[in-house]
Amino acid sequence: MNSLTTIRDHFEDYLKSKHMTLNSFSELSGINSGTLSSTLSGQRPIGVQQLDRLTAGMELPEGYFYDLYINECFVNTNPDWRRIGPFLKRCAELGRVECIEATVKLLMDNLSYAPLLFELAEQLYAEGRLEAAKPLYFCVAESEKMQHSERLALSQYRLFSIGLCKDQQKNLSLATQFEFFVDRLDEPYQLDGLNDLINVYASLRRWDKLLELGEKLRLKSMINYNLYGRAKRDNAKKESISYVLYSYLVIGSAYFYLGNYKMALDYVEQYNHPTWVNSPNQAEQIVIQQFSEWAEANRFMYMLRDGQVYVLNDYLNFISSREHEVFPALCEIVAAANEFELNIDEVLNQYESLILYKDQSNQVGKVSSQLTGDRYVRLLLGLGTYHLRKKNYVKGFESLLDSLACSIEINSGVSMLKCIGVFEKYRTHATDTVISRYQNLIGEVQNLNDKKISFDYSDL
Repeated sequence: MNSLTTIRDHFEDYLKSKHMTLNSFSELSGINSGTLSSTLSGQRPIGVQQLDRLTAGMELPEGYFYDLYINECFVNTNPDWRRIGPFLKRCAELGRVECIEATVKLLMDNLSYAPLLFELAEQLYAEGRLEAAKPLYFCVAESEKMQHSERLALSQYRLFSIGLCKDQQKNLSLATQFEFFVDRLDEPYQLDGLNDLINVYASLRRWDKLLELGEKLRLKSMINYNLYGRAKRDNAKKESISYVLYSYLVIGSAYFYLGNYKMALDYVEQYNHPTWVNSPNQAEQIVIQQFSEWAEANRFMYMLRDGQVYVLNDYLNFISSREHEVFPALCEIVAAANEFELNIDEVLNQYESLILYKDQSNQVGKVSSQLTGDRYVRLLLGLGTYHLRKKNYVKGFESLLDSLACSIEINSGVSMLKCIGVFEKYRTHATDTVISRYQNLIGEVQNLNDKKISFDYSDL
């Protein structure tokens, strides 16, 4: 775009350069000639639909004048939602997030716009235009941060959900900020919010937070079940049952990773056969069946890691017909093999094709991608350690360095330290090619210093 300062200047220059009249351009663009004349004279503000037609008529890219439009319509005049709303929607359609950000910054001091921005943000969120919705939610959250409104809490929840990514340190920051607002959410969102927080803290291996949030989820979901179970609101009842059972699973998992296998096994029974569920329908039976399956799998897992290695064959028989259980099982089987010096070569050969990163799911739904990513890093590290211990250096270093690469990708400081520790232990067996790859990865670790990598030594 040249140095002309207004859209009108650009348009007039275009007409002169093309030797075109208003009437001829009107026929070309589909804009009424009277409207064009009023717009040129400054008597009538231009709408975004007319702006798009004007831009197309001038054979310019979509959104070409949007930066000027913001300046002319929202900076130098009082913003009018009749123009702001359609403009923001159009920016979302074109992916012009920077224009959305520039526009909402002009509105942040005016609380009257918060309900309108929130409504539009929810519409964009439902349409899957998450990046476009993000600055709108941010504006609402900033505008209402002293209001303690439901809109504020839900905006914070949306920002948390939209912001989740592979980077564990960014996720920790998001979770820490959102946790303050989770209790302010309206009832339909509160259990979902707690569930999402738990998934993030599990991927960060914050077992203390899982104990705390798991108990909070148990109390709130049980209250919901007692209310809606009697009211026969089937969907609400099903969700309440699922969250009660999940809270027991979460607390049991936290005790397991804290090394308290007895408590972990005690909690397995809490979600194995929930006799407190009254007359479950078919959908609820599916939920109960899934948790019973997890209970059986986790019982094997906890006993194995407790040193009761005789359950390994039964555990393998269990997962042989349940592909969705193979990935979490391998994580713990490999860990047990390293701890108790077991030979699991046949197991690894059998499931070699499943030792890769992919989205995990089950009968209830999809497993958090953050949790899957952390598990995959742990699995690769365990495999590297296993093969190196058995002097299979080619496979060992390959898995170990793959784990280090994934640790860098998800910005997990504790996993990076573990990988480095194992590599240094076996460095004398590394080839020049392996050492070269390792040094390149260490360079990437050093480049992450600006991101302030967090090292939680309690998990080492």
